[in-house]
Parts: sequence; C-alpha cells; structure tokens
Amino acid sequence: MTWTFSYPDGFAYRRVTPADLPAFLAVMQAAGMDPRSAWHQTTISDLEQSLFGAPHSGGFLALSSGGEAVGCVGFRPDLTDPRTLTLNKLATLPQVRGHGVARHLVGEVEGVAAREGFRRVLLAVSQVNLSVQPFYEGLGYRPVDEPYAFSSGKNGRPVVLAKAVTPAAARPHKEAQP
Repeated sequence: MTWTFSYPDGFAYRRVTPADLPAFLAVMQAAGMDPRSAWHQTTISDLEQSLFGAPHSGGFLALSSGGEAVGCVGFRPDLTDPRTLTLNKLATLPQVRGHGVARHLVGEVEGVAAREGFRRVLLAVSQVNLSVQPFYEGLGYRPVDEPYAFSSGKNGRPVVLAKAVTPAAARPHKEAQP
C-alpha cells in the first residue's frame, strides 16, 4: 500500500516504490544540477541500491495535481553512525521552486528519522552545488566537521551538514490516504 500525504501547497508527497525509479531519475536529471556533478552518472540500478538496498532506506516523490513527479529525495542510514539518517538526492523541477516542495521533502525525511529512532539527519552539499547550502541552513542544518560516507569524491570534499531530530519532526500526517 502506498500512502499519499497532501499539503496546502497543492502538491502530494508519497514514498517511492521501485516502479517510481524512472520518474525519480528524470527529476534528478531535469533539476539543473551542474554538469560536473556525479548525479549525471546516476543509473536506475544506483537508485535501486541507494533507496532500497538497506533497512531504513527509502525516498519520497512530490507530485503535481496531475500526478507528475516534480520533486524527489532519498534517505539511508549513515555508514559510520547508526543513529544518523543520511538525506540525499533532493531535487525539484525548476518550475516548482519557491513553492515549498523541497522544504516538505526534507520534512518527510526528518519525520522518518524521528519515527524510526534516529537522532539526527546528515547531508552533503557538493562543491559544485554550494548555492543550496543557505537553503539547508535555513531549515536548521549546520556544518559539521566529519566525513560523508557516500561521497563519490569526484568534486572534492563536500560540505557536510547535520541537524538533530526532535520528536516534533515525527508529526502524524492528518491528510494521509492510501
């Protein structure tokens, strides 16, 4: 069963299924990431491993009112700290930026972290994508001096950010429907 969560922003959010991988990849590739980014080498197989390859891994899609995938995010446990959930692959289509889609996707991951007993969420910002760092800092993420276990190393050492998870992040969804 797939649950869809609707917000007042007019978009719906739901957990990613294996059938969603082509749409997830399409959003990543259309997001306008710098061509030097490792994202451009991502395959369906890579996504399958990242989103479904370990317990507590997964992702969310943001859907327009017409059902088109317009945003995505992934998450998986950190390799070095079992109390940390790693957020990755956050992307939105350019036409929906500024509507809260990325903020809601990050909130969904924070909710998973809180409900599943993780103490914090960690993410990495590539050296070729530093313009997004203020977005994450605006959501309460702060730079930490530690390695990012999933870094490809292609574009140098990423900026690693983390945020403590609070019980409030585990908020129940009021408008959930199967």
